[in-house]
Amino acid sequence: MSIEVKEKLIDFANKIGIDKIGFTSADPFWELKDILIRHRELGYESGFEERDIDKRVDPKLTMKDAKSIIAIAIAYPTKISEPLKSSKGMYRGFVARSAWGIDYHLILREKMKVLGEYLKSLVPDAKYVYMTDTGVLSDHAVAQRAGIGWIGKNSLLITPEYGSYVYLGEIITNVELPSDTPLKEQCGECNRCLTTCPTKAIVSPKQVNSKKCLSYLTQTKVFLDERWMEKLGNRLFGCDTCQQVCPKNKGINYTHHEQTLPEPELAKPLLKPLLTIKNKEFKNTWGKSAASWRGKKPIQRNAIIGLAHFKDVTALPQLIQLLMEDNRSTIRQTAAWAIGRIGGNKAKEGLQMAKNKENDTKVLQEIVKSLKMLSNQEILDSQKSE
Repeated sequence: MSIEVKEKLIDFANKIGIDKIGFTSADPFWELKDILIRHRELGYESGFEERDIDKRVDPKLTMKDAKSIIAIAIAYPTKISEPLKSSKGMYRGFVARSAWGIDYHLILREKMKVLGEYLKSLVPDAKYVYMTDTGVLSDHAVAQRAGIGWIGKNSLLITPEYGSYVYLGEIITNVELPSDTPLKEQCGECNRCLTTCPTKAIVSPKQVNSKKCLSYLTQTKVFLDERWMEKLGNRLFGCDTCQQVCPKNKGINYTHHEQTLPEPELAKPLLKPLLTIKNKEFKNTWGKSAASWRGKKPIQRNAIIGLAHFKDVTALPQLIQLLMEDNRSTIRQTAAWAIGRIGGNKAKEGLQMAKNKENDTKVLQEIVKSLKMLSNQEILDSQKSE
Protein backbone atom coordinates (compact mmCIF):
# COMPACT_ATOMS: atom_id res chain seq x y z
CA MET A 1 0.00 0.00 0.00
CA SER A 2 2.71 2.49 0.97
CA ILE A 3 4.65 1.79 -2.25
CA GLU A 4 1.51 2.40 -4.30
CA VAL A 5 0.83 5.68 -2.44
CA LYS A 6 4.41 6.79 -3.03
CA GLU A 7 4.18 6.07 -6.77
CA LYS A 8 0.92 8.00 -7.02
CA LEU A 9 2.45 10.94 -5.15
CA ILE A 10 5.40 10.98 -7.56
CA ASP A 11 3.09 10.99 -10.60
CA PHE A 12 0.88 13.69 -9.11
CA ALA A 13 3.89 15.84 -8.15
CA ASN A 14 5.05 15.79 -11.77
CA LYS A 15 1.59 16.84 -12.94
CA ILE A 16 1.44 19.88 -10.64
CA GLY A 17 4.89 21.17 -11.60
CA ILE A 18 7.15 19.80 -8.87
CA ASP A 19 10.52 19.13 -10.50
CA LYS A 20 11.92 16.68 -7.95
CA ILE A 21 10.37 14.70 -5.14
CA GLY A 22 12.06 12.43 -2.63
CA PHE A 23 11.11 10.52 0.50
CA THR A 24 12.83 9.86 3.79
CA SER A 25 11.89 8.72 7.28
CA ALA A 26 10.98 11.10 10.08
CA ASP A 27 13.86 9.79 12.17
CA PRO A 28 15.90 12.52 13.87
CA PHE A 29 18.84 14.05 12.00
CA TRP A 30 21.26 13.18 14.78
CA GLU A 31 24.32 13.73 12.58
CA LEU A 32 23.18 17.35 12.17
CA LYS A 33 22.91 18.17 15.87
CA ASP A 34 26.64 18.33 16.62
CA ILE A 35 27.17 20.41 13.48
CA LEU A 36 24.51 22.93 14.55
CA ILE A 37 25.86 23.13 18.10
CA ARG A 38 29.38 23.74 16.82
CA HIS A 39 28.03 26.29 14.34
CA ARG A 40 26.45 28.22 17.21
CA GLU A 41 29.54 27.99 19.40
CA LEU A 42 31.63 29.49 16.60
CA GLY A 43 29.16 32.37 16.21
CA TYR A 44 28.32 31.45 12.62
CA GLU A 45 24.53 31.62 12.92
CA SER A 46 22.68 34.39 11.11
CA GLY A 47 20.00 34.83 13.76
CA PHE A 48 17.25 34.05 11.25
CA GLU A 49 17.25 30.35 12.22
CA GLU A 50 14.98 28.50 14.64
CA ARG A 51 16.64 28.90 18.05
CA ASP A 52 15.69 25.45 19.36
CA ILE A 53 18.27 23.07 17.88
CA ASP A 54 16.28 20.01 18.98
CA LYS A 55 13.35 21.17 16.83
CA ARG A 56 15.69 21.56 13.87
CA VAL A 57 16.90 18.00 14.33
CA ASP A 58 13.82 16.01 15.36
CA PRO A 59 10.73 16.10 13.08
CA LYS A 60 8.64 14.51 15.83
CA LEU A 61 8.85 17.77 17.79
CA THR A 62 6.80 19.25 14.95
CA MET A 63 4.49 16.27 14.50
CA LYS A 64 4.36 13.77 17.34
CA ASP A 65 3.34 10.80 15.21
CA ALA A 66 5.48 11.70 12.18
CA LYS A 67 6.68 8.73 10.15
CA SER A 68 7.90 10.16 6.84
CA ILE A 69 9.07 13.38 5.18
CA ILE A 70 8.36 14.23 1.56
CA ALA A 71 10.98 16.58 0.10
CA ILE A 72 10.34 18.64 -3.03
CA ALA A 73 12.41 20.86 -5.30
CA ILE A 74 11.40 23.44 -7.90
CA ALA A 75 13.94 24.83 -10.36
CA TYR A 76 14.31 28.56 -10.98
CA PRO A 77 15.94 30.55 -13.81
CA THR A 78 19.46 31.96 -13.88
CA LYS A 79 19.29 34.36 -16.82
CA ILE A 80 17.24 37.38 -17.85
CA SER A 81 16.09 37.12 -21.47
CA GLU A 82 16.64 40.84 -22.06
CA PRO A 83 19.07 42.01 -19.37
CA LEU A 84 19.17 45.70 -18.49
CA LYS A 85 22.56 47.39 -18.39
CA SER A 86 23.94 50.26 -16.33
CA SER A 87 24.99 53.48 -18.00
CA LYS A 88 26.58 56.67 -16.71
CA GLY A 89 24.24 58.29 -14.18
CA MET A 90 21.78 55.40 -14.65
CA TYR A 91 23.44 52.70 -12.61
CA ARG A 92 21.64 49.53 -11.61
CA GLY A 93 21.81 47.09 -8.74
CA PHE A 94 20.93 43.43 -8.89
CA VAL A 95 18.85 40.96 -6.93
CA ALA A 96 19.92 37.33 -6.43
CA ARG A 97 18.24 34.80 -8.69
CA SER A 98 16.40 33.10 -5.83
CA ALA A 99 14.41 36.31 -5.33
CA TRP A 100 13.35 36.73 -8.95
CA GLY A 101 9.68 36.30 -9.77
CA ILE A 102 7.00 35.59 -7.16
CA ASP A 103 8.17 34.92 -3.60
CA TYR A 104 9.23 31.27 -3.65
CA HIS A 105 7.66 30.69 -0.22
CA LEU A 106 4.27 31.29 -1.80
CA ILE A 107 5.04 29.04 -4.77
CA LEU A 108 6.26 26.15 -2.61
CA ARG A 109 3.49 26.42 -0.05
CA GLU A 110 0.83 26.22 -2.75
CA LYS A 111 2.47 23.15 -4.32
CA MET A 112 2.88 21.42 -0.96
CA LYS A 113 -0.68 22.20 0.11
CA VAL A 114 -2.04 20.64 -3.09
CA LEU A 115 0.27 17.64 -2.69
CA GLY A 116 -0.72 17.25 0.97
CA GLU A 117 -4.42 17.29 0.14
CA TYR A 118 -3.82 14.69 -2.54
CA LEU A 119 -2.10 12.52 0.08
CA LYS A 120 -5.20 12.83 2.27
CA SER A 121 -7.38 11.72 -0.65
CA LEU A 122 -5.25 8.59 -0.90
CA VAL A 123 -4.98 8.04 2.85
CA PRO A 124 -8.00 9.57 4.66
CA ASP A 125 -6.30 9.41 8.07
CA ALA A 126 -3.21 11.25 6.78
CA LYS A 127 -1.96 14.32 8.60
CA TYR A 128 0.69 16.63 7.25
CA VAL A 129 2.65 19.79 8.03
CA TYR A 130 4.59 21.60 5.30
CA MET A 131 7.40 24.12 5.50
CA THR A 132 10.15 25.78 3.55
CA ASP A 133 13.22 27.72 4.77
CA THR A 134 11.23 29.62 7.39
CA GLY A 135 10.34 26.28 8.99
CA VAL A 136 12.23 24.50 11.76
CA LEU A 137 13.89 21.73 9.75
CA SER A 138 16.99 22.08 7.58
CA ASP A 139 15.72 21.99 3.98
CA HIS A 140 19.15 20.92 2.75
CA ALA A 141 19.52 18.06 5.24
CA VAL A 142 16.02 16.76 4.45
CA ALA A 143 16.49 16.98 0.68
CA GLN A 144 19.89 15.30 0.90
CA ARG A 145 18.58 12.35 2.91
CA ALA A 146 15.57 12.08 0.58
CA GLY A 147 17.86 11.62 -2.43
CA ILE A 148 17.11 14.91 -4.18
CA GLY A 149 20.74 16.03 -4.24
CA TRP A 150 23.90 16.35 -2.19
CA ILE A 151 25.11 19.19 -0.02
CA GLY A 152 27.94 21.04 -1.73
CA LYS A 153 30.95 22.66 -0.14
CA ASN A 154 29.08 25.99 -0.14
CA SER A 155 26.43 24.27 2.07
CA LEU A 156 23.80 24.51 -0.69
CA LEU A 157 21.95 21.50 -2.04
CA ILE A 158 23.09 20.53 -5.54
CA THR A 159 20.88 18.41 -7.77
CA PRO A 160 22.18 16.45 -10.79
CA GLU A 161 19.57 18.03 -13.09
CA TYR A 162 19.16 21.62 -11.90
CA GLY A 163 22.37 22.30 -10.04
CA SER A 164 21.82 24.36 -6.90
CA TYR A 165 19.25 26.63 -8.51
CA VAL A 166 16.29 25.00 -6.75
CA TYR A 167 13.77 26.00 -4.12
CA LEU A 168 13.30 23.38 -1.42
CA GLY A 169 10.39 22.42 0.79
CA GLU A 170 9.25 19.45 2.84
CA ILE A 171 6.07 17.82 4.11
CA ILE A 172 6.09 15.93 7.41
CA THR A 173 3.39 13.26 7.54
CA ASN A 174 2.12 10.47 9.76
CA VAL A 175 1.93 8.19 6.70
CA GLU A 176 4.77 5.69 6.42
CA LEU A 177 6.34 5.83 2.96
CA PRO A 178 9.40 4.01 1.56
CA SER A 179 12.59 6.07 1.79
CA ASP A 180 14.83 6.96 -1.14
CA THR A 181 18.61 6.49 -1.20
CA PRO A 182 20.74 9.58 -0.51
CA LEU A 183 23.09 10.67 -3.31
CA LYS A 184 26.84 10.67 -2.85
CA GLU A 185 28.63 14.02 -2.88
CA GLN A 186 29.94 14.87 -6.33
CA CYS A 187 32.03 17.98 -5.66
CA GLY A 188 35.28 16.04 -5.78
CA GLU A 189 38.43 18.16 -5.46
CA CYS A 190 36.68 21.35 -6.64
CA ASN A 191 36.98 24.27 -4.20
CA ARG A 192 35.85 27.15 -6.43
CA CYS A 193 33.08 28.25 -4.08
CA LEU A 194 35.55 28.51 -1.18
CA THR A 195 38.21 30.41 -3.11
CA THR A 196 35.79 32.77 -4.91
CA CYS A 197 33.54 33.82 -2.02
CA PRO A 198 34.09 37.61 -1.79
CA THR A 199 34.22 37.67 2.03
CA LYS A 200 35.64 34.17 2.59
CA ALA A 201 32.42 33.32 4.42
CA ILE A 202 32.77 29.66 3.40
CA VAL A 203 35.32 28.93 6.09
CA SER A 204 35.61 25.22 5.26
CA PRO A 205 33.70 22.69 3.15
CA LYS A 206 30.01 22.77 4.13
CA GLN A 207 30.56 25.38 6.84
CA VAL A 208 29.54 28.99 6.26
CA ASN A 209 29.97 31.88 8.65
CA SER A 210 26.57 33.44 8.01
CA LYS A 211 27.60 36.78 9.50
CA LYS A 212 30.23 37.20 6.76
CA CYS A 213 28.00 35.98 3.93
CA LEU A 214 27.00 38.81 1.59
CA SER A 215 23.56 37.27 1.14
CA TYR A 216 22.98 37.62 4.88
CA LEU A 217 24.54 41.08 5.04
CA THR A 218 22.23 42.43 2.33
CA GLN A 219 19.28 41.49 4.54
CA THR A 220 20.43 43.16 7.75
CA LYS A 221 19.12 46.58 8.76
CA VAL A 222 22.19 47.97 10.48
CA PHE A 223 25.10 50.11 9.33
CA LEU A 224 27.58 47.70 7.75
CA ASP A 225 31.24 47.46 8.55
CA GLU A 226 33.30 49.24 5.88
CA ARG A 227 35.02 46.01 4.81
CA TRP A 228 31.63 44.52 3.92
CA MET A 229 30.40 47.63 2.09
CA GLU A 230 33.51 47.53 -0.07
CA LYS A 231 32.73 43.92 -1.01
CA LEU A 232 29.00 44.43 -1.52
CA GLY A 233 29.30 46.22 -4.84
CA ASN A 234 25.86 46.80 -6.34
CA ARG A 235 24.15 43.80 -4.72
CA LEU A 236 20.71 44.77 -3.42
CA PHE A 237 19.52 41.43 -2.09
CA GLY A 238 21.36 38.15 -1.84
CA CYS A 239 24.53 36.91 -3.50
CA ASP A 240 25.00 34.26 -6.18
CA THR A 241 28.79 34.17 -6.45
CA CYS A 242 29.34 30.68 -5.02
CA GLN A 243 26.62 29.32 -7.32
CA GLN A 244 27.87 31.12 -10.41
CA VAL A 245 31.34 29.60 -10.15
CA CYS A 246 30.07 26.07 -9.41
CA PRO A 247 30.81 23.70 -12.35
CA LYS A 248 27.59 21.81 -11.58
CA ASN A 249 25.64 24.96 -12.50
CA LYS A 250 27.32 25.53 -15.85
CA GLY A 251 24.80 26.20 -18.62
CA ILE A 252 21.77 25.74 -16.35
CA ASN A 253 18.75 27.98 -16.96
CA TYR A 254 15.29 26.53 -16.41
CA THR A 255 12.40 28.82 -17.31
CA HIS A 256 9.43 26.42 -17.28
CA HIS A 257 7.86 27.93 -14.14
CA GLU A 258 6.24 31.21 -15.17
CA GLN A 259 6.01 32.43 -11.56
CA THR A 260 9.79 32.28 -11.17
CA LEU A 261 10.60 34.37 -14.25
CA PRO A 262 12.26 37.71 -13.51
CA GLU A 263 10.79 41.13 -14.05
CA PRO A 264 13.90 42.89 -15.45
CA GLU A 265 13.23 46.19 -13.66
CA LEU A 266 13.05 44.35 -10.32
CA ALA A 267 15.91 41.94 -10.97
CA LYS A 268 18.20 44.80 -12.02
CA PRO A 269 16.57 48.02 -10.80
CA LEU A 270 17.91 51.54 -11.16
CA LEU A 271 19.60 52.58 -7.92
CA LYS A 272 18.74 56.26 -7.58
CA PRO A 273 14.92 55.84 -7.59
CA LEU A 274 15.28 53.41 -4.68
CA LEU A 275 16.65 56.20 -2.46
CA THR A 276 13.31 57.97 -2.32
CA ILE A 277 10.83 55.14 -2.93
CA LYS A 278 7.74 55.50 -0.73
CA ASN A 279 6.29 52.68 1.36
CA LYS A 280 3.20 52.30 -0.82
CA GLU A 281 5.23 52.19 -4.03
CA PHE A 282 7.64 49.69 -2.49
CA LYS A 283 4.77 47.45 -1.43
CA ASN A 284 3.14 47.67 -4.87
CA THR A 285 6.30 46.92 -6.85
CA TRP A 286 8.32 44.70 -4.48
CA GLY A 287 5.59 43.20 -2.31
CA LYS A 288 5.39 39.85 -4.13
CA SER A 289 9.16 39.39 -4.19
CA ALA A 290 11.13 37.40 -1.61
CA ALA A 291 13.46 40.42 -1.51
CA SER A 292 10.79 42.47 0.27
CA TRP A 293 10.54 40.43 3.46
CA ARG A 294 12.82 42.77 5.43
CA GLY A 295 11.16 45.91 4.13
CA LYS A 296 12.66 48.70 2.06
CA LYS A 297 15.37 49.87 4.50
CA PRO A 298 18.02 47.22 3.68
CA ILE A 299 17.46 47.66 -0.06
CA GLN A 300 17.74 51.45 0.23
CA ARG A 301 20.92 51.12 2.29
CA ASN A 302 22.36 48.72 -0.29
CA ALA A 303 21.39 51.10 -3.11
CA ILE A 304 23.40 53.85 -1.38
CA ILE A 305 26.39 51.50 -1.18
CA GLY A 306 25.91 50.59 -4.84
CA LEU A 307 26.03 54.25 -5.90
CA ALA A 308 29.28 54.64 -3.97
CA HIS A 309 30.59 51.55 -5.75
CA PHE A 310 29.96 53.28 -9.09
CA LYS A 311 31.17 56.67 -7.73
CA ASP A 312 28.01 58.18 -9.22
CA VAL A 313 28.46 61.95 -8.95
CA THR A 314 24.91 62.50 -10.24
CA ALA A 315 23.58 60.83 -7.08
CA LEU A 316 25.21 63.34 -4.73
CA PRO A 317 22.20 65.71 -4.45
CA GLN A 318 19.93 62.82 -3.35
CA LEU A 319 22.56 61.35 -1.03
CA ILE A 320 23.16 64.73 0.60
CA GLN A 321 19.43 65.18 1.03
CA LEU A 322 19.23 61.78 2.76
CA LEU A 323 22.11 62.72 5.01
CA MET A 324 20.45 66.00 5.94
CA GLU A 325 16.83 64.91 6.23
CA ASP A 326 16.28 61.14 6.62
CA ASN A 327 15.09 60.17 10.10
CA ARG A 328 16.86 56.77 10.02
CA SER A 329 20.38 56.94 11.44
CA THR A 330 21.53 53.87 9.47
CA ILE A 331 20.56 55.54 6.20
CA ARG A 332 22.27 58.81 7.17
CA GLN A 333 25.40 57.02 8.29
CA THR A 334 25.58 54.99 5.08
CA ALA A 335 24.97 58.13 3.02
CA ALA A 336 27.86 59.87 4.81
CA TRP A 337 30.13 56.95 3.93
CA ALA A 338 28.97 56.90 0.30
CA ILE A 339 29.35 60.66 -0.19
CA GLY A 340 32.93 60.43 1.01
CA ARG A 341 33.65 57.61 -1.45
CA ILE A 342 32.18 59.52 -4.38
CA GLY A 343 34.14 62.64 -3.46
CA GLY A 344 34.48 66.09 -5.03
CA ASN A 345 33.71 69.62 -3.86
CA LYS A 346 29.96 69.07 -3.78
CA ALA A 347 30.47 66.02 -1.55
CA LYS A 348 32.67 68.01 0.82
CA GLU A 349 30.16 70.85 1.02
CA GLY A 350 27.31 68.46 1.75
CA LEU A 351 29.27 66.72 4.51
CA GLN A 352 30.17 70.06 6.10
CA MET A 353 26.53 71.15 6.14
CA ALA A 354 25.45 67.88 7.68
CA LYS A 355 28.22 68.05 10.28
CA ASN A 356 26.80 71.29 11.64
CA LYS A 357 23.33 69.76 11.95
CA GLU A 358 23.87 66.12 12.96
CA ASN A 359 23.26 65.06 16.58
CA ASP A 360 23.73 61.29 16.30
CA THR A 361 27.24 60.35 17.47
CA LYS A 362 27.77 57.46 15.06
CA VAL A 363 26.53 59.42 12.04
CA LEU A 364 28.71 62.37 13.07
CA GLN A 365 31.73 60.10 13.34
CA GLU A 366 31.14 58.83 9.80
CA ILE A 367 30.79 62.40 8.50
CA VAL A 368 34.08 63.40 10.13
CA LYS A 369 35.75 60.26 8.80
CA SER A 370 34.61 61.01 5.24
CA LEU A 371 35.70 64.65 5.50
CA LYS A 372 39.13 63.57 6.70
CA MET A 373 39.43 61.12 3.84
CA LEU A 374 38.52 63.81 1.31
CA SER A 375 41.04 66.22 2.82
CA ASN A 376 43.76 63.60 2.63
CA GLN A 377 42.84 62.94 -0.99
CA GLU A 378 43.12 66.68 -1.76
CA ILE A 379 46.62 66.73 -0.26
CA LEU A 380 47.67 63.73 -2.34
CA ASP A 381 46.21 65.29 -5.50
CA SER A 382 48.04 68.57 -4.89
CA GLN A 383 51.31 66.72 -4.34
CA LYS A 384 50.88 64.85 -7.59
CA SER A 385 50.26 68.06 -9.52
CA GLU A 386 53.41 69.77 -8.22
